[in-house]
Amino acid sequence: MNHKIYLIAAADQKNGIGFKGKIPWDLKGDMKFFKKKTIKTDNANKLNMVVMGSTTWESLPEEHRPLSGRKNVVLAFDKNYKAEGATVAHSIEKALEEADERVETIFIVGGAKVYEQFAKRRDLTGIYLTRIQKEFKCDAFFPKIPPSFKPNLIKETEENGLRYQFLLYKKGK
Repeated sequence: MNHKIYLIAAADQKNGIGFKGKIPWDLKGDMKFFKKKTIKTDNANKLNMVVMGSTTWESLPEEHRPLSGRKNVVLAFDKNYKAEGATVAHSIEKALEEADERVETIFIVGGAKVYEQFAKRRDLTGIYLTRIQKEFKCDAFFPKIPPSFKPNLIKETEENGLRYQFLLYKKGK
């Protein structure tokens, strides 16, 4: 199956995405964008799949696990790892194999190591990146965007005194 694969993340000016397992900002507009992008399908009979590492899974509040309206796949090296309501895969290839004919699009939702591995893939379709126009204290970072991907501005906004942009990076011609 040939599914579209997108990374989706929010990052500060220095590509910071997290600190001590948490997102260092609270932007309702970004959360709304994330939810809409990862749930909405063109085909009403299909759903999207989200792939995340076990640390990202554990950082989600329990009441939001699994992410509703999406097939959840958690990457874990520990063969005994359990993620209630999600499928556990022990490699990227096994995670991608979970995208059957009922899945429309695959979204990679974190964390840093998972983003890094998928950013190198030839079959990566694009990157949805919310760029926050400020620097935060972070210990997890979004990888360098491959030079073949060019940004397109979707929208610019401000919330809680923070300016941010929704960008879609696609392969340039």
